[in-house]
Amino acid sequence: MDDVPRNLQNGAAAIVALEDPAGKPGAPREPRLRVAITGSHGLIGTALSALLRSEGHTVIRVVRGRPAPGDLLWDPERGQIDAEGLEAMDAVVHLAGENLASGRWTAQRKRRLAESRTVGTSLLASTLARLDAPPGVLVSASAVGYYGDRGDEILTEASPPGTGFLSKLSQAWEEAADPARAAGIRVVHPRFGVVLSPKGGALARLLPVFRLGLGGRLASGRQWMSVQTLDDTVAAIRYMVTHSGLTGPVNVVCPAPLTNAQFTRELAAALGRPALFRVPAVALRVLLGEMADETLLASQRVVPERLLESGFRFRD
Repeated sequence: MDDVPRNLQNGAAAIVALEDPAGKPGAPREPRLRVAITGSHGLIGTALSALLRSEGHTVIRVVRGRPAPGDLLWDPERGQIDAEGLEAMDAVVHLAGENLASGRWTAQRKRRLAESRTVGTSLLASTLARLDAPPGVLVSASAVGYYGDRGDEILTEASPPGTGFLSKLSQAWEEAADPARAAGIRVVHPRFGVVLSPKGGALARLLPVFRLGLGGRLASGRQWMSVQTLDDTVAAIRYMVTHSGLTGPVNVVCPAPLTNAQFTRELAAALGRPALFRVPAVALRVLLGEMADETLLASQRVVPERLLESGFRFRD
């Protein structure tokens, strides 16, 4: 069990730890920063905004629809963005993108998933590149889907991309930020694994099932999962904003990946429930199609080599 993250080893303490707020008030850091965030209403964006504000930084949300006072308006589909409002930001964190798990991957949906990432990223990066006072850093999201299904291979930021839709999507997503890179802006791509939080995402969907004692491994359970808590996710993003030595892809996953079978056992133990069931791969493919093979059944043994080498320490 040495390779199982501390939060999952500690049984019931795991869920308690995951329910801690992402940001805890502390002494404001100097200098205080002005940070613009897209996707600020999502799971990660909400927690990151709270953390930065608790430290005394100014958060400016870049939103669609009717902006609240202090927000900036953008509409990627129409090519519209408040460029003037982005002047003199210290950092921009770009998290916007349609939820990959919100529907079956039809051809039309795959096109929307791609456009929601590449079109918005390209618009934002091009706009930042033209500013008189551009930000020092653009943190533009990506995902460990970049690596594809790789079995037991240990994957670092130096590993080549894999194959499949998610890998191609992640490559295009990162390349869409090239205009900012070419303009001399430091661009960082956090490649996120599965974010664990009872407030949303995969864990929030799993908890009710496991509490009923109906949890179980997916297919063989041998596929590797790269996960991290919400607290560590937002702490890593903040670290990328302030740590000038980080650029390019950065894996944001806990240092010890675990198999689906390990994750299933530990989550069930944390809740004091059995996990006796197994969901056959064929059932997942019938239900989810291509998405099953590229998400639930794909094996990605990713490690955060660059974060650890730079001095970042994971809480969980």
